[in-house]
Amino acid sequence: MPALPTLDIARLDRSGRVSARSLLDQLGWRPGHRVRIDVIDGAVLIQATANGRHLIGARGDLALPVAVRQMCAVSTGDLVVLAAEPAHHLLIVHPAATVARLLANLHTHLTADGHDR
Repeated sequence: MPALPTLDIARLDRSGRVSARSLLDQLGWRPGHRVRIDVIDGAVLIQATANGRHLIGARGDLALPVAVRQMCAVSTGDLVVLAAEPAHHLLIVHPAATVARLLANLHTHLTADGHDR
């Protein structure tokens, strides 16, 4: 069974940053560490890379570029779910709305025929 990711929740500040210090520590990423940021299927994938265009902030925060926030439909004050995948040297940021939608689908399945008690 693969290791489960470590999860945290953060709120986007007015500059588009999220605090992720504990997860960044697990990944071994320190302030000034270079990362690459991509959007895939509405999730933000962040990977360490020597030539990354983005940096880990001095306070253990990540600034999500405006284009990334727009593609994921998140804005100031929105909650995001952070998932650290140390085995893959990866941090994934999920908009809370995406997580809520996935849980709603699961709950629909659990309360469907035969599951309702």
